[in-house]
Amino acid sequence: MPTEILMPALSPTMEEGTLAKWLVKEGDTVSSGDVMCEIETDKATMEFEAVDEGVIGKILIAEGTEGVKVNAAIAVLLEDGESADDIGTASAKLSAPAPTTTAAPETAAEGPKTAPAATASKSDGSRLFASPLARRIAEQKGLDLAQIKGSGPHGRIVKADVEGATQTAAPKADAAAPPQASSAPAAMASGPSSDAIAKMYADREYEEVTLNGMRKTIAARLTEAKQTVPHFYLRRDIQLDALMAFRAQLNKQLEPRGVKLSVNDFIIKACALALQQVPDANAVWAGDKVFKLKPSDVAVAVAIEGGLFTPVLKDAEMKSLSALSAEMKDLAARARDRKLAPHEYQGGSFAISNLGMFGIDNFDAVINPPHGAILAVGAGTKKPIVGTDGELGIATVMSVTLSVDHRVIDGALGAELLNAIKANLEAPMTMLA
Repeated sequence: MPTEILMPALSPTMEEGTLAKWLVKEGDTVSSGDVMCEIETDKATMEFEAVDEGVIGKILIAEGTEGVKVNAAIAVLLEDGESADDIGTASAKLSAPAPTTTAAPETAAEGPKTAPAATASKSDGSRLFASPLARRIAEQKGLDLAQIKGSGPHGRIVKADVEGATQTAAPKADAAAPPQASSAPAAMASGPSSDAIAKMYADREYEEVTLNGMRKTIAARLTEAKQTVPHFYLRRDIQLDALMAFRAQLNKQLEPRGVKLSVNDFIIKACALALQQVPDANAVWAGDKVFKLKPSDVAVAVAIEGGLFTPVLKDAEMKSLSALSAEMKDLAARARDRKLAPHEYQGGSFAISNLGMFGIDNFDAVINPPHGAILAVGAGTKKPIVGTDGELGIATVMSVTLSVDHRVIDGALGAELLNAIKANLEAPMTMLA
């Protein structure tokens, strides 16, 4: 039976994508693992591989098509012995409405009226769908296909399902379908429609910019964050003179290795260590519970054309300053080229947004759910200060604001975390101990 190839969800926030380019054409034979097309998600352009073998019978979505919904059919794969004439019949069977009465076991031979569920057993007499390659591998390994859960379209058993199975694998009964993971709302912030706004500016000259997938996702997620996350804000001034002197000394010693540390590298390290020093603040909101992380996985906002990425430096508390610097440079470069894989910008419990290089003195950042907090970093500027001896002096001072999710971190705990960050930055040598 022909198999529909569906638009994949290549990231948790993806609801639709652009089919950028087909790398196969109708009539081509593909095997499991072959790259079939390139898909633009809300964050990057990614390759989509075949999960089964067969012949591309029909391409349903032309390359360059935008707004293709996740799980929409984009092509049809034919098995051995099938032709394009079988596509219409198969589509009718897959889209037929579910019967209102329970079918007797004898009627199962006529074919299911709806897409078959990938149940742990086929004791109900429903038809079992498996690719020819999966059937051959199962026969060679002595596996019962009825005990294998299919991961292909409409519960179809494919090569990957049988390769990892064992002869003694026991079926797991699915009492009910698992709940779908929640995603960012597709709707933008409530307000006047674009038509209403256009009328307001009908006598003014303007350029209309169509939102791409990334900008739509940013708008939806940050609207959701400000509407649903109870933010509160903590502010501190941090003196950087000791850090600047220490950084200059380290950079001179690291110059033969071609390493140059930035102030941001020290901030990343200071935050990572602070999350270890205040472990209760190293947490994320998980709906009906809080997850406390053991490692310090710190996300750093990177501006790109049309949006931003927040690549995550994992286990940052364990890495040296030079290692963090090299990794951050690599992630930032690939972020700007939109070459990051989803696992490189997902996760983390804490984020840093640094606008100091743009001369911004201070600002309040929006938390990126499910993170518990984000540190907004301003510019380091010369300011008059009162020393511990009561004397007036001049120091390089950086203003920071910690935006905190009150569901995860209370005020006193947030203050403890920010104080730890400040202490690490004002005594930078301790971060190497």
